Amino acid sequence: MKYLHDRAKGKFQFFLTGLLVAALTFACQSPSGDLSPNAQSSTDCRTIEHVLGEVCVPAEAQRLISLDHSTFANALALGVQPVGTSISDRPIIPEYLGNYANQVEFLGSSSGPNLEKVVQLTPDLIVGVKQVGEPIFQQLSQIAPTALGNWRGYPSWREHFEFVANVLGKEDEAAKVWEKYDQKVKGVQAALENQSQDMEVSVIYAWAGAGIIIDAENSFAGSILADVGFRRPESHAAVDGGTIRISEERIPEIDSDILFVSVFDSDSEKVLAEWQQKPLWNQLKAVQNDQVYVVNGEIWRSGNPIAANLVLDELLQILSSNQTT
Repeated sequence: MKYLHDRAKGKFQFFLTGLLVAALTFACQSPSGDLSPNAQSSTDCRTIEHVLGEVCVPAEAQRLISLDHSTFANALALGVQPVGTSISDRPIIPEYLGNYANQVEFLGSSSGPNLEKVVQLTPDLIVGVKQVGEPIFQQLSQIAPTALGNWRGYPSWREHFEFVANVLGKEDEAAKVWEKYDQKVKGVQAALENQSQDMEVSVIYAWAGAGIIIDAENSFAGSILADVGFRRPESHAAVDGGTIRISEERIPEIDSDILFVSVFDSDSEKVLAEWQQKPLWNQLKAVQNDQVYVVNGEIWRSGNPIAANLVLDELLQILSSNQTT
């Protein structure tokens, strides 16, 4: 009986969402041909291409909804405050975005954003990535113009930022974001007196249920380290997805002068603690020389310019203090 009740409840919620979408669609139409604020005419929208075709987006979106963490952060980096967002695999908006985000409605997980809330927010543009937006693309498109980027893992973080900038018509702002990032990279290089090429670094993260993962050269953090000029072990070369899972026997592959370890939470810390007890771990050069640094995984494994600048800040802080010791 409970199963039948839950099933009936689910059907009713889906039906209610459908009614809300239909109501909004009807409200955007006028018998006289006038356009409501949510409708778009050819004179106040731009046609852009996205992974599922073409869509006419507002010349300047006023009520943006983002469907994932990276899109949300990219919009904030471009000076656009979304009215609502869903977050991939996170229960809340990441803490490091707190200084950037003002009033934003949390729409739940990207795998199943609350469409009723989406309707109630009356967005004029919805932006996200194909992986999370495609299953509900038809429903979203009935609510507002929807554009989806082709997220190919963290190696595509720069590409997705450019996509979001294009959809929002913020190409000039994007150029300024990259200029700030490049200046910060040069600042780190100068602080290290251009000695980064003399140091080989590894960056890994502890993941509950999966053990230790290497962030390869083309990962988010890996690409930032490459910009600064750090060398990486040969086994950390670019791979699809930017990550390499290793077993205990492969611990020697992360041997380097400096080891950065990303952790997320207490479960992640437990994984790291377990690996620190393994004999091969204690044979690592970075371990023996006290050059292992635990960093904020929420930032180092993100995928947007805001987080990239924070990685550079933390990198500079760690290595500057290291030089003075």
